[in-house]
Amino acid sequence: MSGYDPALVRADFPLLGRVIHDHPIAYLDSGATSISPASVITAMSHYYENSHANVHRAVYVTAEEATATYEGARRRVGRFIGAPHPDEEVVFTKNATEAFNLFVKSWGASQLRPGDVVVLSEMEHHANIVPWFQLRDQIGIEIRFIPVSDDFRLDLSGLDELLVGAKVVSVTGMSNVLGTINPVRELADRAHAVGAILVVDAAQSVAHSVTNVVEMGADAIMFSAHKMLGPTGLGVLWVRREILSAMPPFLGGGGMIADVTLEGFTAASGVTRFEAGTPPIAEAAGLSAAVDYLEKLGMAAIADHEAQLTGHTLERLATEFAGRVRILGPSTLEKRGGVISLDVEGVHPHDLAQVLDQFGVCVRPGHHCAKPLMRRFGVVATARVSFGPYSTLGDLDALFDGLHHAVGVFG
Repeated sequence: MSGYDPALVRADFPLLGRVIHDHPIAYLDSGATSISPASVITAMSHYYENSHANVHRAVYVTAEEATATYEGARRRVGRFIGAPHPDEEVVFTKNATEAFNLFVKSWGASQLRPGDVVVLSEMEHHANIVPWFQLRDQIGIEIRFIPVSDDFRLDLSGLDELLVGAKVVSVTGMSNVLGTINPVRELADRAHAVGAILVVDAAQSVAHSVTNVVEMGADAIMFSAHKMLGPTGLGVLWVRREILSAMPPFLGGGGMIADVTLEGFTAASGVTRFEAGTPPIAEAAGLSAAVDYLEKLGMAAIADHEAQLTGHTLERLATEFAGRVRILGPSTLEKRGGVISLDVEGVHPHDLAQVLDQFGVCVRPGHHCAKPLMRRFGVVATARVSFGPYSTLGDLDALFDGLHHAVGVFG
């Protein structure tokens, strides 16, 4: 972690200057949404103050500047994830959930047939489950699930059988509940061996480690700007060019057409046909600045920093709360990210979160949009701690002060 100073990083984030209940804010909810550095806020303000116009077609100066900002963000994001052809493969959406819906209801509805198999896992976010269920109800596909073992990892022992007849394998790169980092490359190779494509939910991983879609072997990935230091209201769908070219439009209207007559319409080519209406231009400017900031810090350095925080937290939980706190997730750092879900004996997750708030600590109670996984491990909810590049050991001290208080209060 040489050269990485979390205190200096923290100073770049205006929100972290707040005091909550007489405590410096300890923001440990980056799994739900990360916060933005000043450079992201400035980039969005710059667009509104200097180039606030709609993109494409118009030829006046501010409109051309807006177009350059928007299309530049597409290329910037594409390079960040190692996309071979960013201009032809990166689609901007409202969020990662919309990106999943776009892919399932465009590619899935046009390419899958009754009886075709889609393989998911038990640890998926609802965004990677519900759209496939909707498609199942519409056309009769079959959905199978890779089970999660008692050690919180994918159980691949029966994968060959699950892949029989499979056309798609769609899994998370990192669980938003367990912190488990999945073997994406292995899954890609095994999916491709049977003629299936691999789709990856990268929402939890893209801001915390190096992402390269080619090295992953992915055919499509989805993620959100707001989980990678950017703004809300913007998601990213990357689809390999050969696959994207066969996908019909998802939404209809302005901007996604080549022509419209009284008899019908012709969709635009490339990514444009998936971006109907006025796009999130300011948000794209913010995401571009977020990518710049992440790369300035260095993705490997961020991963190392968060791994150290995760290891420190796991050690303290094991020593200070042995037998009282159950961790839903791997107990070691091997193939594990900075998401730690806690089930504290005798303390409801929402009560725990409210107590922690009195210490200025922000954590997320709930089922984390992963109800099948909650049922798998016999809980209704957990209190989730999740790190970002701005997280510090001071945040952890505040967390443990609050945990000790909560355990004392609830006996």
